[in-house]
Amino acid sequence: MLPTLADGDLVVVGYGLQPRPGRLAVVQLPPDESGRARPLAVKRVTGPDPQGGSGWWVERDNPGEGVDSWSVGPVPSSAIRAVVLVRLPRWATRRWGG
Repeated sequence: MLPTLADGDLVVVGYGLQPRPGRLAVVQLPPDESGRARPLAVKRVTGPDPQGGSGWWVERDNPGEGVDSWSVGPVPSSAIRAVVLVRLPRWATRRWGG
């Protein structure tokens, strides 16, 4: 999620919250072409499913890297596992030994 998130940044998330366009969310993307599960990922929620479904359109902040709805389509609401509330930059976490 560069440039928004960098390696070592921490995020505080809220479970059970409704995603909102523009916010970051922890998302379970669908399996890859081989059927292997993808790891949880942080993506930007850009809006509801543009085809009128009950899911969400999610995008990456770095267009040169990663997987998002442009390659897998909208994700179901159940795939949004948490909403990011706060980002703690890595320099701030080092202060407390993180």
